[in-house]
Amino acid sequence: MTHRNTGVAVSTHTLAAVATSLAKSRVTVRSLLTTFQHTLTIFGVTALVVIGVLYARPDLAHALSKSLAQQAAVEVATVTAPPLSALMEAPASGAQPVAETPLTADEKALMGTKKQQEWVTSWLSKRYRVAGDAANMLVSTAYLTAREIKLDPLLILAVMAIESGLNPFAESPMGAQGLMQVMSKVHHDKFQDLGGVQAALNPVANIRVGSLILKDYVTRGGSVEAGLKTYVGAAAFESDDGYGYRVLAEYRRLKQVSAGKKVPTTNPVMAAAPVAPAPAKQPETVAAAKMPDSQIAGL
Repeated sequence: MTHRNTGVAVSTHTLAAVATSLAKSRVTVRSLLTTFQHTLTIFGVTALVVIGVLYARPDLAHALSKSLAQQAAVEVATVTAPPLSALMEAPASGAQPVAETPLTADEKALMGTKKQQEWVTSWLSKRYRVAGDAANMLVSTAYLTAREIKLDPLLILAVMAIESGLNPFAESPMGAQGLMQVMSKVHHDKFQDLGGVQAALNPVANIRVGSLILKDYVTRGGSVEAGLKTYVGAAAFESDDGYGYRVLAEYRRLKQVSAGKKVPTTNPVMAAAPVAPAPAKQPETVAAAKMPDSQIAGL
């Protein structure tokens, strides 16, 4: 009987200990939840206060944003490799610094050409109301093509301006297409390596094919004027209705622009279609505007 009472007492004591432990655990969990809730409340209130202060003081918000941006830039800089130019210029350990090589005449000419291209691009963009990036692409393509086929890039651009007003999607009733108004049905063989006649409205393909045709006509005709007359389809006629005059007039403007001179930009419609001179006086007018073929047709 004594052993039974002792066992009951032990069991009662154990249960009491377990109950006490559970009560403590419940109190601990509740305390943690209460603390977490208080923390969230404090964080939320703090966030609201900060937002209110930044809203009321835009200058503080700007300063904070600038500080964060500078910090991000520093972090990016720490993981960004140095530019290749810096690696190439930095002398190896123990090596003597290499003296700068002076630019050659061709390199100086190329740098000058880049500046000329910028002037020409800006002028054509304003004159024909073409987006700057688009005008830059057309001018760059004309210069690259001209350098490859040995033709004056300004003559190519003058033809483009008069033929289409720098509209790559222009098309005439006779079927001439693109920037240089190429008859793709007639010159389809020249588009074979460029994607077929479908590429006639591709600015790069159109400039290349049109320039090759122009160069061929100038060479066969013996002069720029004769080449332009054939290009416009007036080789069998006495007059080209002032086409050569308009192209050469635009060429002279571009020549002045490329030399850094201030040339006014007029209405492109008027520039593309001025009043043609009288047929009897047209040869004299063209002759007055004539320039040495070597200056126009060659680079």
